Amino acid sequence: MRKIIFATKNGGKFREVKKLFDSTDIELISLNDFDNIPDIDENGNTFIENATIKAMEIYKLFKRPVIADDSGLSVEALNGAPGVVSARYAGKDASDKENNYKLLKELEKFEEPYKAKFICASVYYNGKELISACGEMHGKIIKEASGGNGFGYDPLFVPNGYDLTNGELELSEKNKISHRAKAFNKLIKKII
Repeated sequence: MRKIIFATKNGGKFREVKKLFDSTDIELISLNDFDNIPDIDENGNTFIENATIKAMEIYKLFKRPVIADDSGLSVEALNGAPGVVSARYAGKDASDKENNYKLLKELEKFEEPYKAKFICASVYYNGKELISACGEMHGKIIKEASGGNGFGYDPLFVPNGYDLTNGELELSEKNKISHRAKAFNKLIKKII
């Protein structure tokens, strides 16, 4: 088994992506398996820039192959916001609940449906090669959170073709359609 560091401390994200690697010869380890990992300043203007920054910074620390991603929500009525600041939309240390509240407040002045998409950029970096892949999941934002699965904006997002939010979908179902699954499945094909 090849070990690759997944540059995340987010337990929900780690579980989702680890599942995608089940049928490969790659074992993912998260940043939670290490001590004293510094916060990485994701100051890129795009998801791919932020994922690349994370991968390269973690590679510098451990000199081991790394995968990283950056993802977020893009809402049509908000001209693509929250975008690359999705995780800190309501502030640097904002909770999912605070981010969701701010999103719904921002959408109050617009009429439904609130068309939106999740975007994910994934990268692999081994000190020489930088390989990337992207994925999108289209849907809409609803006014009231529903479901305890997933994380982030999942309880507010209904994928196209579904009546349930990402927060109500089982992980196995979400991993068939999600932006993250699409990005990482493409990446897996490029690195195995």
